Amino acid sequence: MSKTFEELPVWQKSRELVKNIYSLTMVTAFNRDYGLADQVRRACTSIMSNIAEGFERGSNIEFIQFLYIAKGSAGETRTQLYIAHDLNYISDPEFETAYALCKDISGQISGLIDYLKGSRLKGDKFRKHYKSMQDEVNEFLEEFNNQDSKFNKSSQY
Repeated sequence: MSKTFEELPVWQKSRELVKNIYSLTMVTAFNRDYGLADQVRRACTSIMSNIAEGFERGSNIEFIQFLYIAKGSAGETRTQLYIAHDLNYISDPEFETAYALCKDISGQISGLIDYLKGSRLKGDKFRKHYKSMQDEVNEFLEEFNNQDSKFNKSSQY
């Protein structure tokens, strides 16, 4: 698994989408529709942000929750692209490129969710907890073995 969210291919792809969307929304006609331009920008940056925030939470359960939010934002971005296309703010090729990026990201998020759901590793939060529990168990076993060996020595006489 990746050590930083920046290493995740899905985060990298969502970064590419953000650059693409910002470029599209700078065009005069699209830029004049402040509400739509702002909405599609916020939706696509939400994808990136939620992937990063979920990753940094340190547990697969929380990461999955944030990935579902990111996936929803990918759907919202696609919807905004349809609106922009219908209003002739973006061309067919521009729509197809941005739409394909969104679909790819959505698929990658689904794959990552499935992977995390099936993983036995539950994240750093839990690894630290299990490590401390393992330390406690080892201390208990060591103390038990010491007591047991003392008992066995004294009962031999």
